[in-house]
Amino acid sequence: MIRELHLQNFKCFEDQKFRLRPLTLLTGLNGTGKSSVLQSLLLLRQSYQRGLLQTYALALNGDLVSIGTGLDALFEGAKLFEGSEREEIRIEIFAEETELTAGWRFDYAKDADTLQVKDGSPPEGHPIYSIDLFTEFFQYLQAERVGPRRFFDISNIVGYHANMLGSKGEYTASFLATSVRTGLLQSVESWLGLISPGVRINLTSVRNMDIVGLEYAFAVGNQVTSNNYRSTNVGFGITYALPIIVSALESKPGTLLLIENPEAHLHPRGQAAMGRLLALAASSGIQVLVETHSDHVLNGIRVAVHDGELKPEDVQIHFFQKREEDGRSEVISPQIDRDGRLDQWPEGFFDEMDKSLDVLLQPRKE
Repeated sequence: MIRELHLQNFKCFEDQKFRLRPLTLLTGLNGTGKSSVLQSLLLLRQSYQRGLLQTYALALNGDLVSIGTGLDALFEGAKLFEGSEREEIRIEIFAEETELTAGWRFDYAKDADTLQVKDGSPPEGHPIYSIDLFTEFFQYLQAERVGPRRFFDISNIVGYHANMLGSKGEYTASFLATSVRTGLLQSVESWLGLISPGVRINLTSVRNMDIVGLEYAFAVGNQVTSNNYRSTNVGFGITYALPIIVSALESKPGTLLLIENPEAHLHPRGQAAMGRLLALAASSGIQVLVETHSDHVLNGIRVAVHDGELKPEDVQIHFFQKREEDGRSEVISPQIDRDGRLDQWPEGFFDEMDKSLDVLLQPRKE
């Protein structure tokens, strides 16, 4: 499990440390650095998977994330580090499993789409490469996931494997259709029922065409009372939420799960359910990093802590904002207690409803 991430000269961060726990929530206004935290980890993974990170370079563009060139990756006000003759980017990780801190240093090159690894970075065979970020115990679901389709592609890999659902959730239907785990489909339907009551999943594999059909029906109690409907004729949020539910239920203990915007296209009740589901996943040994704009997701996590489903010390919240004086990103980290309460509520931290209510309670201007 990753306990701390340290970024230097990377995107909007000159020098910033992030404490990570079993469940870490990243939130704040758009363009303040939340995605950059996830991207730093994704860059390391995709470079390692291509055999570059250990000996050669950081790949800025790949299957998991595309940054652009060195100019896009470097902090705008980058400084020279002691002993360095040119600007460089540093990413450092403290991992619980190895009980060590390992850091990568990359030479800046303005127009390059790979950044050269500098001496002193972890070589091939280093213990840091045994952590979940670099193994099959990894799943990333990006904000732009696959929505309802008439058919979904069949994955050519069956069963549990790294990024088993695809970064867009494109193999979720295929994974469900081939899963042999008893009760998985029923568990998925139970959680989907908090989004759309009574929903049932129907999957049809067409092997000679390498596709899976996904349909939904609806039940009252144990009795299905509707026809089967194509996913394109059912609420968008059901299919959009499906890969998040499957990943939380099916990921094995020790998995690193990165999720962007789990609340997308969901009613507030469904968003709160997502928060609770992710809290339960974290309590089962999965490390979850989630980027969200939803106070309902946050409240779902707070309720889970209040109800004893997750320890408060297993939750880390980071709120991102920009300083007025120089426009640079800064991070505030409210702490949660056993009752699910937060020790601080910074300006801009899920306070828009209170601000709107304050206006509505004032006498109307004539």
